Amino acid sequence: MSSWLVSAHMQDYSLDARDTGDRQTAGRTIKEGKKERKEDIMKLTQSLLAVLASTSAPILLVAASPIIDSTVVSKAPLLSSLAAEDHTIPDSYIIVFKKGVSDQTVDAHHQWIQETHSSALKKRGLQIPLGKPSSNFLNTVTDGVADVLSGFKHAFDLPGAFRGYAGSFDEGTLDLIRSHPDVEYVEKDQKVYAYDEPSLEKSAPWGLARISHRNPLNFGTFNKYLYSAGGGEGVNAYVIDTGTNVDHVDFEGRARWGKTIPGGDVDEDGNGHGTHCSGTIAGKKYGVAKKANVVAVKVLKSNGSGTMSDVVKGVEWAVTDHLKTSKNPPKGFKGSVANMSLGGGKSPTLDLAVNAAVKNGVHFAVAAGNDNADACNYSPAAAQDAVTVGASTLGDDRAYFSNHGKCVDIFAPGLNIQSTWIGSKYAVNTISGTSMASPHIAGLLAYFVSLQPPKDSAFAADELTPEKLKKAMVSIASPNKLTTLPKNTVNLLAFNGGGSSNLTDIFGDHNKHKGGYENGKIVDLGDGLLDRIEEIVDQEVKAIFDKARKMVE
Repeated sequence: MSSWLVSAHMQDYSLDARDTGDRQTAGRTIKEGKKERKEDIMKLTQSLLAVLASTSAPILLVAASPIIDSTVVSKAPLLSSLAAEDHTIPDSYIIVFKKGVSDQTVDAHHQWIQETHSSALKKRGLQIPLGKPSSNFLNTVTDGVADVLSGFKHAFDLPGAFRGYAGSFDEGTLDLIRSHPDVEYVEKDQKVYAYDEPSLEKSAPWGLARISHRNPLNFGTFNKYLYSAGGGEGVNAYVIDTGTNVDHVDFEGRARWGKTIPGGDVDEDGNGHGTHCSGTIAGKKYGVAKKANVVAVKVLKSNGSGTMSDVVKGVEWAVTDHLKTSKNPPKGFKGSVANMSLGGGKSPTLDLAVNAAVKNGVHFAVAAGNDNADACNYSPAAAQDAVTVGASTLGDDRAYFSNHGKCVDIFAPGLNIQSTWIGSKYAVNTISGTSMASPHIAGLLAYFVSLQPPKDSAFAADELTPEKLKKAMVSIASPNKLTTLPKNTVNLLAFNGGGSSNLTDIFGDHNKHKGGYENGKIVDLGDGLLDRIEEIVDQEVKAIFDKARKMVE
């Protein structure tokens, strides 16, 4: 709670949730004020009764308009993350309704806010049409500056989580919104950014090799990726990012454009970040789950930035599309995963949206962030139901930029990662960041989901829910491999099972090896076979180098 400013204005008091002393003082002052006001009213009533009793003339009592005392009207809190103070968008807000609001209430509120906003503009000599916002009013943010004329922007309806809307409003309209009985809270909209750390160094996609071996990479394993050939088949991967170069050859026609959220933008990746993430998830050469389908959900513009409200809307779209597919699944459909290699300051609304996606069956990976700070202060890294991913290096260090702390669930390769790019259908690029680590996990989620029988199969077993898979994936991760880890940070490096295509063998049961942690020791899922092969290769390579060195000497 320490990272939040909660504005609840009563009279002239601004309450800061970080300082309980001030809150108590303000509360006492308000109580004292109410007590004095009550005494004044009693005196006034007694005087009025005395006047009535002393006069014989008839008195006409007129009903006056009700007086609303602004000091006792409870306003919805206005939330803003300290980590996002420099990135909030002026006059742009996300409004969340109270739980249980009906469809009629929501419709009435939407009509009310548009009429209220229109009225506010008329007072300033301006006007916009009422009704459903047109696309002309959806492109509201340019370089982080909101167009206060735009008003209503998005409506949110995430099953089991929340309903609300986003838009740009002046101070007077905001005050009315916060005083409305339908509203639970208001959050300042903010800019969000892709979590990448550009690098000029070129290298092979060592990350794939690392997640398929227990031991650190060496001469014999640094470019060897062990995997099941059908990994990813029947799984849709929603890449919520800058878009995807869907025509890239590495996707083999398995990528499609899903949705462009920012108003006035185009259906293409003008940045490359989303394409890079998509390649790590599902590319033929660069992907963890080489048969998965990519669905591009564009929430960030070509400069790699966007708004929190657009990101929330992108998550909602992905959930809706997943539920639609699940209701009438194509043959062989096994499930959906999502990746968000982006983030900003703490946003309860985005965290709610991501958690809702997970509860609706979407396996979700998110980047921890690149500030070498506590991931719990960032969203969506703080979303507890998602898998929050930190970045590791080729030498099994924590990447110098990677966020850390108790909100990080697992680490994956994130430094100098090569993958697909924009500019042509053959383009590749090497970049770094927790943005590159997260799609390794999204790909791994897709990989594991694909290894279960299809939902329409006679062999379909109990569903591998996001909660179950997250727990299982963490349980088999390679422990104690990473160095330079701060306190309260897990020492777990992602592992894909070493090429096995049997989930029971990978995750284990009561009668077999469980992998990962078992009585405090690492269990080799291949009964030592893979490590033995690596050892033999190491010996052979060492012998060759020793022989070459002697010849030179």
